[in-house]
Amino acid sequence: SRSGTIAQLVAQARQVADEGGKEIVITGVNIGDFGRTTGERFIDLVRALDQEVDGIRRFRISSIEPDLLSDELIDFCASSRAFMPHFHIPLQCGTDRLLSLMHRRYTTEFYAKRIELIKSLMPDACIAADVIVGVPTESESDFDDACRFVRSLPLSYLHVFPYSVRANTLAARMEMVPNEIRKHRCQDLIGIGKTMTKAFI
Repeated sequence: SRSGTIAQLVAQARQVADEGGKEIVITGVNIGDFGRTTGERFIDLVRALDQEVDGIRRFRISSIEPDLLSDELIDFCASSRAFMPHFHIPLQCGTDRLLSLMHRRYTTEFYAKRIELIKSLMPDACIAADVIVGVPTESESDFDDACRFVRSLPLSYLHVFPYSVRANTLAARMEMVPNEIRKHRCQDLIGIGKTMTKAFI
């Protein structure tokens, strides 16, 4: 991971504000890993943007891995000047077996606790999740368990994707879920997501 410095990004945000911008979305690949090359922390970037860039009315954090979404960051967003109570937290799979297979650094229990903490501090928070269906070796039972888990969470909406094969990966050598089943599972989970969105609105 690599990133600019806090000073550089604050300067960019001020330029956006000077040009009339009102909202900034912090984005990147693994944004929770910010600062690995500079010795800084993502929470310190968030604090600096909130406190040092007056012209921006709203900041949003784009997709951030649940294991990098710290208690400290959630606490700060709950009381900040301009950071919106909006979190996009990729789940990817709804069972611990498949999360482990994907080398994810969290479990379904850990994920649920992140959501629970956000909602305890920000009851009206908007929380989105990414979910991939039809990953290699995913059984009907796995999918049913994932659906139950997703339904148990107070999510606002879902981004649902069918698994797509990438050449020269370990997954490409595993047992594939047939395309037609992937499509059906994708539609089923999209239906669950629509129910969540209606409830949130």
